[in-house]
Amino acid sequence: MTAKEKAISLIQTLDDNVSLDEVIDRLYLLRKIELGIAQADAGDVMEHDEFMGELEAEDAQ
Repeated sequence: MTAKEKAISLIQTLDDNVSLDEVIDRLYLLRKIELGIAQADAGDVMEHDEFMGELEAEDAQ
């Protein structure tokens, strides 16, 4: 499915009275999800414990 087809498909699922800001937010979310899936497929992932350690280190600052 092309990017245009994905955008049209997503927009068609929204209510008729949706705001342009909401459309943009949904398209942005779709893109971020696609990027995350691509990263995971490429093996660019982090173990849960490592991630939690980084969050705790940031909170300590």
